[in-house]
Amino acid sequence: MTLHRFDVGELPATPWKNGGGVTREIVCQPQSAGLGAGMNDFDWRVSIAHIASDGPFSSFPGVDRIITLLSGGGVHLLSEGGQVNHRLDMPLAPFAFAGEAPIHARLLAGDCRDFNVMTRRAVCSASLQVVRSACDGPAASQGLLMAVQGHWQLEGVSAETLAPQQGLWWTGAAMAWRLQPQGDDPALLALTLHFH
Repeated sequence: MTLHRFDVGELPATPWKNGGGVTREIVCQPQSAGLGAGMNDFDWRVSIAHIASDGPFSSFPGVDRIITLLSGGGVHLLSEGGQVNHRLDMPLAPFAFAGEAPIHARLLAGDCRDFNVMTRRAVCSASLQVVRSACDGPAASQGLLMAVQGHWQLEGVSAETLAPQQGLWWTGAAMAWRLQPQGDDPALLALTLHFH
């Protein structure tokens, strides 16, 4: 079992090819995959994007995506054929769409930050929950937890504490966490991967 902790503020920022923002990659599995020559080799990938201007989303054929607004005014996602027409303007409301959809993003009120999940459709699927109260998370062999608001106590194979903008991800063994919030208005993103 491999457990990795992360702090969003310490993740390296990679500029987009079109100059419209930057991405902070949290995890890309398998680790041999990445955004270099083999950028389409991942099974699942999680990142945080800072969208600074209007522009097209990169196309990822065969990939399912979930985007969640973290902060800022949000974006209007519109595909050429109109299959996708969604205002992503409510924080912590995940929206799923196909990665091959030719989507243009238009900022609604200034720049924004988004939590992005991508999964290889032929390999796995993702479930993303917004947790706001104490609960037992589902067991999964691969997954990720990130505190968005409030501090969180996690009880599992180990005891972990997450401050806002901190998280952890794991691979290699089925893990279930007891999630316990502390403080006012808590929110945590809980991602589990389901392999075919």
